[in-house]
Amino acid sequence: MASAPEGLTLETSRDRQKWWQSPWIRRVLLIVPAAIALAGLLNQFGQRPETLVASAAPAKLTVVAPTRGRSGLIYAARFRIDATQDLKDARLVMDGGWADGYTVNGEAPQPLGEGSANGQLTFDLGHVPAGEQHTFWLSLQINPTTIGTHRQNVSLYDGKTLLAVVHHSIRIFP
Repeated sequence: MASAPEGLTLETSRDRQKWWQSPWIRRVLLIVPAAIALAGLLNQFGQRPETLVASAAPAKLTVVAPTRGRSGLIYAARFRIDATQDLKDARLVMDGGWADGYTVNGEAPQPLGEGSANGQLTFDLGHVPAGEQHTFWLSLQINPTTIGTHRQNVSLYDGKTLLAVVHHSIRIFP
């Protein structure tokens, strides 16, 4: 039998006698990515939306959006207004966390007006008759470099009168 090439020893290269060459080390290292994949399958990194509701006498505001997500995730948030009284000038005001670290892909239906005030987004939805509902969708993508917790509260106004506030936040994983 030929001898080992120069620089190699049979104990290290073939017999694996060092502690760090143990097959158990390799097995443990294979479990780590499998555990991460399993956690993702069990929704530990988000994506499933949660429903949050705030009610007042004139209207009810329902927000359906995930509370956990991953960088790069594309999702649609739904904002539904159920008017029990006539809303003459419905307006949604959203915390800056809805735009900071996000790409807004679309809005449906198009609001009558859009703007920002004090770092918050505003969407003018107009008249919502009593007994009617108005649903507004916002299609978003989390930017790949965004991580951490972002406050995403949503307030419903009729003109300048605050009607309801939904307290929402999202935790973004790398």
